[in-house]
Amino acid sequence: MTEPPPGELRDGERTGDRTDASQCTPPSGLAQRVFDVNPISAIVVDSTGAIVFANERASETLGLSREELTSGAYDPPEWNIYYDDGAPIPLDDHPITHVFETGERELGFEHWIELSDGSERWLSSNTSPVLDDEGAVEYVVVAFEDVTALKRREERLTSDHVRRLEFRASQSAVPPSLRVDDGETWIEIDSIVSLPDETTVQYMGTSDLSASDFVTAVEEVPHYLDTRLLSSIDGYSRIEAHAESTTVSYVFQSLGGRARAILVAPDEVRFLGELPGDVDPRLAAEGIRRFHPEAELASEELVYSPHLLYDVVADALTDRQIAALDSAYFGGYFDTPRTSTGGELADRFGVTRQTFNQHLRKAQQTVFRHLFEKSGADAR
Repeated sequence: MTEPPPGELRDGERTGDRTDASQCTPPSGLAQRVFDVNPISAIVVDSTGAIVFANERASETLGLSREELTSGAYDPPEWNIYYDDGAPIPLDDHPITHVFETGERELGFEHWIELSDGSERWLSSNTSPVLDDEGAVEYVVVAFEDVTALKRREERLTSDHVRRLEFRASQSAVPPSLRVDDGETWIEIDSIVSLPDETTVQYMGTSDLSASDFVTAVEEVPHYLDTRLLSSIDGYSRIEAHAESTTVSYVFQSLGGRARAILVAPDEVRFLGELPGDVDPRLAAEGIRRFHPEAELASEELVYSPHLLYDVVADALTDRQIAALDSAYFGGYFDTPRTSTGGELADRFGVTRQTFNQHLRKAQQTVFRHLFEKSGADAR
């Protein structure tokens, strides 16, 4: 039979029937190099449970050198691996164990891990077997990604509850000018904005004090650096207070919540705030007791309070953009007449007015885009 010219197929032969062996076998060392530079974290575990290989990305994700990763046997309890609810993952339930037992892949397994430095990370892993010539599982390859930021964003967007808390301390926790013999003084916390120098600007208001008494009282608190009266209309005064970041009110914000108010009564002071529903209130108690060791939790209530639109928009903004927007709104930049100018707000941030206005314009554009294009696209 006459052989067809090179490159042509015999009668009935399909394109997929012939494969050049050189196209299947990578050049010597290429597989190792590709595995090593893979942007996805990956480790290889042998049948004894030892980690025999880890790429550079795995080392970065787990905070261990490659030598540390490959120096011992794989042992989940030793690695402090947990389910979503905080329960440790038993060795028998881990995907690596399942893959060795079944020879089948396990995809999309999520868990969190406590690293050697005490930090926590959420990981999503895909686990696959490598079979020997007899079809037995010789190695298991685990490819995993750090999904901590995604998981936290998901929890924030899907959470539909907030925890309203009140902490009680003795009246000695407030400056002398705020202490009362009867009645109550209610101070609302509108917003706390973090500045680039790690200080904060806090916007507060009250109708229970005169404007001058309000400014004086806040200036007596050691944590505040300076105070400015924004407005006093119909007996309600609003101020802007420049503070160290470590204040009682900031404790709530540092845990993903927000401070609501401070209530001063004859025999006590109460700090009111909110935390995400899945945050342990004991963390807030620990933070507040750094200022007032005798503070105790007075009340706690879990309520339905979705913040989906705010969280979606806030997630789309940079830290500086949302800080500029917060300061402009609560600082009275949009009021008529304005109680804060662009120059005054820019000075707080230590930037030029042009830079501050640029952050503000981009923040407004993002808010309007989500309002009119994204959320409203299907409604018109």
